[in-house]
Amino acid sequence: MARYTEASCRQCRREGMKLYLKGEKCYAKGKCPFEKRPTPPGGSPKRRAKLSEYGLQLREKQKVKRVYGVFEKQFRHYFDMAEKQKGITGNNLLTLLETRFDNVVYRLGLAQSRKEARQLILHEHFTVNGKKVNVPSYLIKTGDEIAVKATSKKSPKFKEIVEATESRAVAPWLSADLENLSGKVTGQPTREDIDIEIAEHLIVELYSK
Repeated sequence: MARYTEASCRQCRREGMKLYLKGEKCYAKGKCPFEKRPTPPGGSPKRRAKLSEYGLQLREKQKVKRVYGVFEKQFRHYFDMAEKQKGITGNNLLTLLETRFDNVVYRLGLAQSRKEARQLILHEHFTVNGKKVNVPSYLIKTGDEIAVKATSKKSPKFKEIVEATESRAVAPWLSADLENLSGKVTGQPTREDIDIEIAEHLIVELYSK
């Protein structure tokens, strides 16, 4: 499986905003490298060039792909799914991305970042409705219960995660029980629940050409 191997903070610098790719380091005041160096990567500090209409659309797509950690083929698949669903395509796309298993684990506070959530899922530390699921892209549904499997609950890793995330707000469509390392999906995410600035209409315009 392809994966991004360069420094995560370069992605934030490229998009000109914090994408929260490194967990608590992104939340801690004064520790985020982007806050110290918000200029685009490469060479000496420079201004951001004014983008064309196509450039704005492309950057928005790249930003969302980086936030959720998906590559082009998979992202296009989500867009095609969103387009076939009832409702607004852009909203449908964000809902699909939000309900990915790795994002739900991150939103529940059971991982410090989406990248860490993917790694923990691949290493088979989680169950969905009591059954082991090791696919980060698995789409979670309303009513699903997510939990750290019994044999992993004693791991110092999860103690470290909870200590780092217990003060973080949980999305309104989720119910978290960090003491028992579990959570439940109580509804579907709405557009207002997305806490990163995204102009999804630009992505729809890009793919509609």
